[in-house]
Amino acid sequence: MGQLNFHIRAGRVEDEHLHTSNTPPQPVVISKEKEAYQYWQTLHQNFPKIARFGIGQKIEQSFLSVLELTFTASYLPPEQKVILLGKTISRLDILKFFTQLAWEDKLIPTAKYAELSQKLEEIGRMLGGWRKGLLQKKTPPR
Repeated sequence: MGQLNFHIRAGRVEDEHLHTSNTPPQPVVISKEKEAYQYWQTLHQNFPKIARFGIGQKIEQSFLSVLELTFTASYLPPEQKVILLGKTISRLDILKFFTQLAWEDKLIPTAKYAELSQKLEEIGRMLGGWRKGLLQKKTPPR
């Protein structure tokens, strides 16, 4: 049986077999999205059953959609990446809307909502910066 080799990078253990020469490293924003999603999961557990399967499920699906779109965008050529990042940003805005709605309905405590919102705002800035950088590369300087 082959030996598994792990490396510690940025405080995380990584399996070297997961990274091949064909696989680009994941953008940092994906790590931030995963972190925010894990935080959301701890909040979601405390929702009442009806809310967990209503608005909680909508927020859950929006989180997963943002993760999926960002992951997919990381493998696309720049022209297609810009389009998909636009969709990702829109999905993130929907996610922010539903988390705000959950907070307004007292499903998320104010302090935890503030922390989650901060994480989502950072993700939004990162996605927007990534998209803006791609658009600037595409448009020649005047």
